Amino acid sequence: MALAIVVSLGGFLFGFDASVISGVIRFVQPQFDLNEFQLGWVVSSPSASAMVAMLLAGSASGWLGRKRLLEVVAVLYIVSALMSALATGYAMLVVARMIGGAAFGAALILAPMYIAEIAPAAQRGRMVSIQQLNIVLGFSAAYFSNYLFLEAAPHTSWLNERIIWRWMLGIEALPATAYFLLLFLIPRSPRWLYARGRHDEARSVLERLHGADRAREELVELGRKLASEPRGTRVIYRDLLGPAVRGVFLIGLLLGILQQITGVNAIYFYATLIFEQSGIGANASFAQAVWVGVINVVFTGIAMLLIDRVGRRPLMLAGLTGVVLSMGITAYGFSGATFMLTAPEIESSVLWEENPAGGSRLLALAGTVFTNDVAFAASARDAIGDGLFRKHQAELVERAISMNPYVVLAGILFFVASFAMSLGPVTWVMLSELFPNRLRAVAISVVGFCNSLVSWFVQFLFPWELSVLGSAGTYLIYGFFALAGLIIVYRVLPETKGQTLEQIERRFMA
Repeated sequence: MALAIVVSLGGFLFGFDASVISGVIRFVQPQFDLNEFQLGWVVSSPSASAMVAMLLAGSASGWLGRKRLLEVVAVLYIVSALMSALATGYAMLVVARMIGGAAFGAALILAPMYIAEIAPAAQRGRMVSIQQLNIVLGFSAAYFSNYLFLEAAPHTSWLNERIIWRWMLGIEALPATAYFLLLFLIPRSPRWLYARGRHDEARSVLERLHGADRAREELVELGRKLASEPRGTRVIYRDLLGPAVRGVFLIGLLLGILQQITGVNAIYFYATLIFEQSGIGANASFAQAVWVGVINVVFTGIAMLLIDRVGRRPLMLAGLTGVVLSMGITAYGFSGATFMLTAPEIESSVLWEENPAGGSRLLALAGTVFTNDVAFAASARDAIGDGLFRKHQAELVERAISMNPYVVLAGILFFVASFAMSLGPVTWVMLSELFPNRLRAVAISVVGFCNSLVSWFVQFLFPWELSVLGSAGTYLIYGFFALAGLIIVYRVLPETKGQTLEQIERRFMA
C-alpha cells in the first residue's frame, strides 16, 4: 500500500496542476489580455501534450521501465511549475503548462499500470484507486491553496494582482520535488522484470511484496502466460483490433471517452468561473471551489472502500445516473436566471471607480432585463469593450443576476460526488485490468490518448460554449452525453472484481 501511495503522488501533482488554473485565470486573463480561445488554450494546453505523452508512455515504459519513466515525470513537473510561475507572457505560460501536461499524461498511464502489476487481486481495485484519491487530493489542495493566497493578499504587499497567480502556480514545485525523491525508494515492476528475463530480481520483488509462497505462485502464473505469448513479435497498434482483443479494447475506449465527455474537467478547471457565473462574487467563488475539492476527496474515499466489495459495474451505473441528474439540476438552475443592472449599482461599482468613462457607457443598459447570460454578456461587451468586461465580469454578473445560486452549487457538488464514486476511480481500475499483459501498455496508452483528446476539446471549448450557448445549454449537453454513456455501459460493461490479471485475461481472450 505504501508503494501505491508513493507512485500515485504523481496523481496528486496532476490534480494540483490541473485545478490550480481555476484560480489563476481570473488574474492572467486581464493581465495578458486573453480572449476566450486564448484562455481555453491556457487551461487546456496540458491536455494537448498529455495526448502525446499517453500515446508514448506505454511503449517507453516497456523498454525503460515504469520506475525510471516516473522519475522523468517528476522532473518535468518541477520544470513546469517553476517555468509557469516565471512566465512573461501567454506563449511562455502555454509552453510551461504543456510540459506539465506531458508529465501528468505519462503519470496517468504509468501509475495504474505499475500498481496493478504489484497489487494482490483482492486489493487491486482499492490500490489502483489510490491514484484517483491522490488526484482529487491534488484538486482539493489547489483550491485550498488558491483560497489561502486570495485571503492573504489584502494583508501582504507581495501578493498583489500581478504577482499572486505566480505563487499559486509555483508552489507546486515543492510536492513535485518530494515526489522525485520518494520514487528512489520503490522497486521496479516484477512483471516488467520477468518479461525482460530478470527472473531473480522479479522473484526478489514479489517476495518482498507478497511473501515467498505467494511469490512462487505468481512466478509460475507469469511464466505460463509469457510462454503462451508469441516470441519475437512486436506489439503494434493494429493488434488492438484483432478478433480476440477488439471487444475489450472498445469497452476500454468507451470508458476513456465517457470519463471526459461528461464535462468533468470543465467543472474542475473552471470551478471558480462557474461559481462566479451564478452571481456569488469572485471571492466567494474561491471558497465554493474548496467544497468541490472536499466532496471529491470524501466520495473518492467511499469508492475505494466499496470497489472491491460491491464491484466496478454497480459503482459505475450508480455514479453515471447521478451525473445525468446533477447536470440536469445545474442546467435548470442557470435556465431561470435573469440579469438587470440599475444606475445606482453601476455608479457604485469598481468599474465606475476605476474607469468612469466605461461605467458611464454601461448606463445605457440600466433597467434592461436580460433573460439569459449570453444576451447580457454580449450587450455589456458592446457597451464597454471586451477587455473591460472581462476584467469586471464577476462583479457585473454578481450585481445583475437574479437566481438561486445554491441550486447550481447543489448540482455541481452532486456531479462531483457522482463522478468521484464512478467514472473517476473505476475507469482507471478497469483500464488496468481489462487488457492482456502483452498489450496492456499500448492499449492503455491509446485509450489515454483518446481520453486526453476529449478532455482537451472540453476544456478548450468551455469558455466559447459559455459565451455562445450559455451556462444552461452547456450543462444540458454534458447531461445528454452522460445519459448516452449510461445506456451503453449498462449493456456492455463486465465485472472484474476479485480476479487476478491472468484470470481476467483468460476470461476475455477465450
